[in-house]
Amino acid sequence: MPYPTSRAARDLFSAHDNPPEHYLVAFSDGGARGNPGPSGYGVVIQDEAGRKVAALSEYLGHQTNNFAEYQGLIAALEYTVTNGHKALKVISDSELLVRQIKGIYKVKNAALQDLHGRAKELIAQLSWFSIGHVLRGHNEEADHLANAAMDKGMGRVARAPLPASMPGNSLDARPELSGVVREGKIVLLDGKLPDGTQVQVRVKK
Repeated sequence: MPYPTSRAARDLFSAHDNPPEHYLVAFSDGGARGNPGPSGYGVVIQDEAGRKVAALSEYLGHQTNNFAEYQGLIAALEYTVTNGHKALKVISDSELLVRQIKGIYKVKNAALQDLHGRAKELIAQLSWFSIGHVLRGHNEEADHLANAAMDKGMGRVARAPLPASMPGNSLDARPELSGVVREGKIVLLDGKLPDGTQVQVRVKK
């Protein structure tokens, strides 16, 4: 099944990319809780028609958001090269990563310089490469994979919420969901709620 937002994200860049007939699309995301803190990445890889061909994720230990974002990019590139593909489009919600790979921003952080160099080495092995930025809402599955990797590395077990369509399910009957505040918004880590759901937030110290 195609990734729900892949068509919109592909269309955002396709007018300028001039992709070849066959290529992969990698939705990449990385994060760190606490920045730096427990970190991980998630990558969803599709073919040019939107069919999912791989899902990659890994817990990275105590690192920064940017470190995790780069590791996600490198994982997508390594998958592409290792499996004999020559064309890749990367879609990331990290504007910093995208601009550094495009050469718009300089890479000043020493740790990121090494990762940037590795990414460039892999890109050089491709015959066609494109990278573009989207808002996080267009990168939900990769974000979920990254958070699942962090949960696993931290010894947490993801709990699936009860489907909203099940009869008799009120909010009080639902299991507790975990979340974090990112850019002033609460992001659920282990489930989803339909738009308009009223919730109560209890801050854990």
